Amino acid sequence: MPLPISGRTALVGVLGDPVRHSLSPAMHNAALAELGLEWAYLALPAPAADLATVVRGLEAMGCRGLSVTIPHKQAVAELCRERSPLAQRVGAVNTLVPLDGGGWMGTNTDVEGFMAPLRHGPWQGKRALVLGCGGSARAVVAGLVELGFGAITVAARRPEALAAFAQTCGPWAPQLTPLAWGDLDSATDTALAHSSLRQADLVVNTTPIGMASAPDPAGAMDPAALKACPLNPAQLDQLGPGATVYDLIYTPRPTQLLREAARRGCPTQDGLEMLVQQGAAALRLWSGLETVPTDAMRTAVEAALA
Repeated sequence: MPLPISGRTALVGVLGDPVRHSLSPAMHNAALAELGLEWAYLALPAPAADLATVVRGLEAMGCRGLSVTIPHKQAVAELCRERSPLAQRVGAVNTLVPLDGGGWMGTNTDVEGFMAPLRHGPWQGKRALVLGCGGSARAVVAGLVELGFGAITVAARRPEALAAFAQTCGPWAPQLTPLAWGDLDSATDTALAHSSLRQADLVVNTTPIGMASAPDPAGAMDPAALKACPLNPAQLDQLGPGATVYDLIYTPRPTQLLREAARRGCPTQDGLEMLVQQGAAALRLWSGLETVPTDAMRTAVEAALA
């Protein structure tokens, strides 16, 4: 049972826009109850134009820690007094920790969360294809480098954003190759063959395509969102039967991408375990505890999804 709200209750939460669909409150409040911490974790909407004001206000209120989600992971990095070496390298922040003397330390627990389901795989020298080039993609590429992937291709629709991504990540991810989205079908081009869907051992979707919107008041999900998929049927048919497809989205479960990949014989992984593990890493930073109840966090998320 959650602890009662009182005058001593401290605030933690998640910043995003939109954020009402987030399962982080259910996950973290379950952990806080099990730990007996007199904290409350809330979803805190923060429009981009107001982000700096919101972050400063929460600092002034004595907030114990913040998660950061779409679309603020890069912008919030500029609001941190300090950044961890990992956050500096990745250029994206998903966790804010209050500093003694004021201000925030920004770090990135998405990297740890992303890698968790892949830790035992034989990935050394393998090929990965990453769809999208936002803040989550930066964390994914950092995880792929740590896991030993020999080739990492990042495909995106916006040329300017893709070029900036490659320029930022290239110095610490020399195995990275940018790829225009339209070239995903170029399986016969020698210069692009290494980055085609057919050659990928792991495909990771970091885009929001396929994410279910929050339900309407009647509890129904948008049918169009449920059927959305970042890859078209012809692209899906290029997947090798042994390729693992990892979608960072966890609502709906499974996404259309994972349903289609499974139909083609591919192992699949959704974003639920990443959500749990990045949240557990953040909670350890906020609380100073070495062990947090990840089982309770996972159970709470699964119950919320059900």
